Amino acid sequence: MTAARPDTTDVLIPLPELQTQCAQVLQRLGVSVAHADAMARVIAAGQRDACASHGVYRLLTCAHTVRAGRVVLDAEPVVDAPGGPVVRVNAGFGFAPLAFERGLPHLVEAARTHGLAALAINHCFHFSALWPEVEAVTAHGLAALALTPSHAWVAPAGGRVPVFGTNPIAFGWPRPGPFPFVFDFATSAIARGDLELHRRAGTPLPEGCGVNAHGHPSTDAQAVADGAMLAFGGHKGSALAAMVKLMAGALVGDWTSRESLAFDAGAGAAPCHGELVLAFDPARLSGGNPAPNQARAEAMFEAITGQGTRLPSQRRYAARQRSAADGVRVPRALWDEVSALGA
Repeated sequence: MTAARPDTTDVLIPLPELQTQCAQVLQRLGVSVAHADAMARVIAAGQRDACASHGVYRLLTCAHTVRAGRVVLDAEPVVDAPGGPVVRVNAGFGFAPLAFERGLPHLVEAARTHGLAALAINHCFHFSALWPEVEAVTAHGLAALALTPSHAWVAPAGGRVPVFGTNPIAFGWPRPGPFPFVFDFATSAIARGDLELHRRAGTPLPEGCGVNAHGHPSTDAQAVADGAMLAFGGHKGSALAAMVKLMAGALVGDWTSRESLAFDAGAGAAPCHGELVLAFDPARLSGGNPAPNQARAEAMFEAITGQGTRLPSQRRYAARQRSAADGVRVPRALWDEVSALGA
C-alpha cells in the first residue's frame, strides 16, 4: 500500500492515502471523525509542502495533547454569524481546524458583503501553521491576514522571562494561476516546531534563537526550551509579537500566552487560545475595478522575481508539485512512530 524508495530512508505516500491514514491515527486516539478529517487535511498539506515541523510530525503533538486530557475530542464548534462583518466561532476547547472550516463560508460571505470581515475563533487548540487558513481564504479571491498566539515561550526584547508566544502572522494575496502570494512566519527567531525537531535530533539551534534559564545565549534546544526563545529582529519582532497577542487575544476576548500556559499546567499540550482571521475583498475595496490594481501587484511580484529572488512560499509550491507527481515524502522512522499511535 505504501511504496518505499530503496535508496532512501523515506516512504512516498499518495496525498489522499496520507490524509486517510492520518485521520485513522487520530480516530484511534479518540478524536471524532469530523475533527480527525479536518486535522488530517492540515497535517497532510504540511507534509505535502515539505514543511517538516508542521506535517506528519504534528501527529505526535496532537497525541500528547489528547493524552494530557485538556482538549475536548468531539467538541462541536458553535458559529455566530448574525449578518455583520464579524463572524465568531466558539471551538469549545476542541482542535482548531474544524472550527475554522465551519466559520470559513460565513467569513467569505461577510467579506463579499461588507468589503472586509473578521473571523474570531475562541477556545481552540491550534497546533498547525497559519498558511492553510490564508490559502483557504485566497482561494475565494480574497486577501487574508491571520494571527494567533501560543504558550508563553518567548521573552520580550532585552528580557529573559517568557511573555509572548511564537505568535505567527500569515498573509495571503490571490493571484492568477494556482498559487497565491503567501507568507507565514513566527515572530520568534525560530518556530517552536523547528526547535522541537532540533531537540529530538540533538542538533544545535542557529545563533540568536534563545537563552537558557539563566538568561545566557544558548544554541542547545533543550536549554532554550527550559529558558526562553527570543523574538526575531530584536525590539521590532518583540513589538509584532505584542501586537499579535493583543489582536488575537485581548481583542477577540481570549487568553494571553501566559494564561494558555497556566491552563496547560505543565501538561505540555498544544496551546489553547484564540485566533483572528481577517478577509478583504479586492473588488469592493478598490471601488469595483480590481483589475488595474491586480496588475500593479503582479508588476511588483515580477520586479522581485526578475532579480533572481524568490517569493515567499515558492519552495512550498515546488514541493507541492513534486508531491503531486511522486507522492508525499515522509521519513520512515517518523512514519513508523506515528503509525503506532493509538494501536
